[in-house]
Amino acid sequence: MTRIQSKLDSLASRLVESNDTREDDEQEDDDAIFAELEAEIENDCDAAVRDRGLEQLRLSMQRAKEMRENAHGTYMEITNEKEAIRISASESHCVIHFYHSNFKRCEIMDKHLAKLAPKYYATRFIRVFVENMPWLVEKLAIKVLPCLMCFVDGISKDRLIGFEELGNNDVFETAVLELRLANSGVLQKARNALESGITYNVSSSSNTRKLRRGGQDQDDDEFDL
Repeated sequence: MTRIQSKLDSLASRLVESNDTREDDEQEDDDAIFAELEAEIENDCDAAVRDRGLEQLRLSMQRAKEMRENAHGTYMEITNEKEAIRISASESHCVIHFYHSNFKRCEIMDKHLAKLAPKYYATRFIRVFVENMPWLVEKLAIKVLPCLMCFVDGISKDRLIGFEELGNNDVFETAVLELRLANSGVLQKARNALESGITYNVSSSSNTRKLRRGGQDQDDDEFDL
């Protein structure tokens, strides 16, 4: 493993800590790690590689800052419908739990998602009360709860309805839900998000439906917020 990868892993491990528990000096340490990465790249004798590496590093720094500011690593409720739409459209990976307070299985789903949110720091996890989201509920055809919608780059890639794919039982391991969501491609850890911005010495590593307001035609195969 290269020194850059090692430092990137260190930074990613810090990012998965809850924003509420991170101290200011810990965030300063993150900046220091980025500074070390930048120094290593600047020492490369190949000017073209150096310039490309520095630009990609800056993009990763920006991505890390955005994830911190946007409550990544937490599972939170969004009450405003426009904000829920904005999140699903702007986040590269997002899981939205449509729930109702009268449904016991929604509470069970909440517990599992709360465990996954800090583990998959680069994926945004939110919950929305269906009565607060009439337009989304109609356009996404949400009819059975709990319902998880999986968005990748603003496009819905998958949905999980009820517990049928989780054993159709109220008692199941979080790993079962984790595997199901992983198959949709919506789960992403902090390291993956940061590595996508750094290719210097690091290996680069459905059904959808168009969503439009105003009664425009919709393609049954694509859902784009």
